[in-house]
Amino acid sequence: MIRPTPIRRNTARRSRARGFTLVEIIVVVIIIGVLATLIAPRIFRRVSESKQSVAAANAASLATAVKTMMADCGWSKIPDSITIDALWEKPSEATGWKGPYIENADALKDPWGNKFRLEVPGQKNIDFDVVSLGMDNQAGGEDENADIRKP
Repeated sequence: MIRPTPIRRNTARRSRARGFTLVEIIVVVIIIGVLATLIAPRIFRRVSESKQSVAAANAASLATAVKTMMADCGWSKIPDSITIDALWEKPSEATGWKGPYIENADALKDPWGNKFRLEVPGQKNIDFDVVSLGMDNQAGGEDENADIRKP
């Protein structure tokens, strides 16, 4: 009987020890699936909460810019014809306008890509409200679809 050399014996062991068995792969896939099922909803909820927070902060910044524009133009009340676009482009009825009051036109959009609105008079503030209608861009709603009004 010929005995294999030590090199052959090690090679034989390594070839048998390579890779995973089908059962091991299935167990790992099931564990990853269970973890994804439990964690994914929490991650998506955090993303929607962060978009609402960003929308509220941006609306507050736009409200400050509107107040600055009002002071520059000498308005005690915003004319009804003025829209949120007046922060970027000079409206015809604005004398003393020193804008633009925002860095770029994209600042007029909420995190969902919808344009903020300027409501005169406002529901939350007597002079005006800067409003985002949420993800659905419809009045009312809950969670991601909830309206955001500032100041």
